[in-house]
Amino acid sequence: MTLIELPRALEDYFAFAETEPTRRGRRFSISLPYFQGSRLERLQWWYHVTPGQEQMYEGTGLVVFRERAIERFRRHIEQWLANTHQQLHGDEPIPHLSTRPRSIPETETDTRPLADVIPLPVDRVAVNG
Repeated sequence: MTLIELPRALEDYFAFAETEPTRRGRRFSISLPYFQGSRLERLQWWYHVTPGQEQMYEGTGLVVFRERAIERFRRHIEQWLANTHQQLHGDEPIPHLSTRPRSIPETETDTRPLADVIPLPVDRVAVNG
């Protein structure tokens, strides 16, 4: 058994949303709904794109930052599943989460730090408060 046994790529199950834009930029969320037993739950990932970042990459900054956020969220989900000994599975539009046997070797997951996989430019750090 693997961590994710779905008929489509994990990203196909994601839902995307955007909050109201401000002068500081745009905020987006990526959600993964799933059933845990009969209860509907979700995992959610937020990211922010400033007006300057939006203009980066020849005006395709939104696309680039969305792809990076999707990759980071996917890796977060895989690590969460590995750490909690759970798996996503099912053929329905919303996957199911269940406990998996502990016989899966830990070498199935990529344990590289995220910084090695997706280098992100950091000009400054924002603190919400």
